Order: sequence, then structure tokens, then C-alpha cells
Amino acid sequence: MFSVPEISLLSMNGDAGFRQYYRFDLDGVSYVAVDAPPQYSNNQGFIALGSGLAESGIQVPEMKAGDLELGYFCLTDFGDTLLSNVLSSDNMQAYYRQAIELLPAIATSQPAGDYVLPDYDRPFIDFELSIFTEWLLAKHLNIDLSPQELQKLRACFDILIDSALAQPQVTMHRDYHSRNIMLLADKNLGIIDFQDAVRGPVTYDIVSLLRDCYLRWPDQQIGPLFEYYCDLITKALNLPRVSAAKWQRWFDLMGLQRHLKASGIFARLYHRDNKAGYLKDIPLTLAYIQDISGCYDELAFLHQLVAEQVLPALAAKENLEQQVLPAAAGNEQ
Repeated sequence: MFSVPEISLLSMNGDAGFRQYYRFDLDGVSYVAVDAPPQYSNNQGFIALGSGLAESGIQVPEMKAGDLELGYFCLTDFGDTLLSNVLSSDNMQAYYRQAIELLPAIATSQPAGDYVLPDYDRPFIDFELSIFTEWLLAKHLNIDLSPQELQKLRACFDILIDSALAQPQVTMHRDYHSRNIMLLADKNLGIIDFQDAVRGPVTYDIVSLLRDCYLRWPDQQIGPLFEYYCDLITKALNLPRVSAAKWQRWFDLMGLQRHLKASGIFARLYHRDNKAGYLKDIPLTLAYIQDISGCYDELAFLHQLVAEQVLPALAAKENLEQQVLPAAAGNEQ
């Protein structure tokens, strides 16, 4: 594509996956080179979904060149301004409304070619929930649940899955939050990290946005935005009218599923992938779980588990590590 003897690559911050990003400049134009190992990255999905989203009017990075089998791509450069970098209590309503207004187009988009979106079905959701049990509870916190406790947790998981499957099913980004939305030079929003999209519950992307795993907004700011989304998506998809109470339950339980999965993934990134940076995000996901599960009597066991076992175990682990680090530093001197 580029008739030049060499190109100088500047490493960029990566993501939680195995992809690596590099910026380079050519003739005054900036591009992004992506190294996405095909054994770890859904490159076919990235290409098909990018094309489908672009056809739906969503601004996504344009692929200038690529090799699906080798996992190398050259993309247009969206710059460095993540939505998370510019959000404040003063502007969040406006920016979030702008992000919400893209969701109907995402929900109705289809991947290009013969790529078929995976279904976010019971086995899929169940596997994601198992990450919480395996990686956060067992691996990270050494919490060994009894058979009776596992049975009660299983019952809570089933409630979350049933709620997800009862919702209208749409194309969902699956990671739609302020770090995957970019503010472009023209002040429009660009969307990245969409390659793992699936067909799933209508509240998944909105709860990913409004109950972000990396920052939290007061409920009084979230409420009007969720109402705005419900009205917008109902009209756009011509959905049957659903009560506000049912929308809220769908939203709350979908958020619980996502935060359970996320807390487990953050632990897995540390223990399996040697990425410690996400450990600091576990407390927020657990705070969401504790608060929301406490609003539903049928999820009392989940609430009790997090409040009485998980959070104390996490605090004890953090305190122990804080004690070990100064001691280790003293021994090195």
C-alpha cells in the first residue's frame, strides 16, 4: 500500500486483549497499525462488523489495508481523545445523549458478507458468569464455596440469564463504554473495539455505557438518560410497550451480569495475562453488584456473598499486599 522504504512505528496503549497498536505518519497523515494475532483475535468479525456499522452510519476506523490470516491491519487514526478523557458532571448528559443516539443504528446493523453474529444465549452468558466464580472468587480471593452456596449462587445466575433472554434481542457492541467511544476532530463520536459483537439483550449496551466499569455517575444523572434510551430504542425498533418497572429490572439485572463477568475478567487479566492494571477496577464492579443485588429479594444470596465474603476478602488481600511491599522494599536496601 505504501511505497516507502521504511515506516517508523510508535507504540500506543493497548487494550485488555492481545492486540497491539502502533501509530505512524506518512505524508502528513496519521495511521494506526494493528497487530492482532488471529489465534487470539476475532479478525473476521472486526472486518465484517466494521463494514456493517459503517453502512449504518456509525463512524468506525476505516481499514486501508489488512491481512486477515496474519492479523495485520492499517486503519485511519481517530486520534487520542477518548470520551472518558473529556467527561465531567457538567457535560456528561450531553455527551451520553450523543452516545445513546448511536445505539439504535448499532442495534439494527448487520455484519457484512457471510459473517454471522454469535447468539448471546444461555451457554454463552453462563460461561461469562463462571469467570466470576473461577477467577475472582477461587483464584484471586481463595474463596471456596460449599455445595450449598454454589447452588444458591447458581440460582442467582439463572435469574440473571432468564432476564437477559426475556428481552428483545438486537445487535450489541458488547463493550460500549467511555473508553471505547472517541471524540473525533469534528466533535462527532467514533466507535472502536466492536469485533466481539453478538446478538443479545437490548439493555446490554446501555448498561455498559451508563454503569461503566471504570467510572460511576449518581443515579439521579443516570435515570433521565436511561429513560431517554428506552423511548428512543422503543420507537426506533418499533418494540412493544414495556413498563418502566420492567425496563428497570432488565437494566439492573443486565448490569449485574456484566459486572460479575467484568470483576472476574479483571482478576483473570492479572493471573493469566500478567496485566495488573485492571485490579484497581474490581472494587467499583463489586460496589455495583452489592448495591443493585440489594434491591432484589431473590438475589439476597448474591448480595450477602459480596458484602460478607468477597469485599472483606478483597480488603484483607489489599492490606496484606500493602504490608508486604514496604517490607520487600526494606529488604532490598
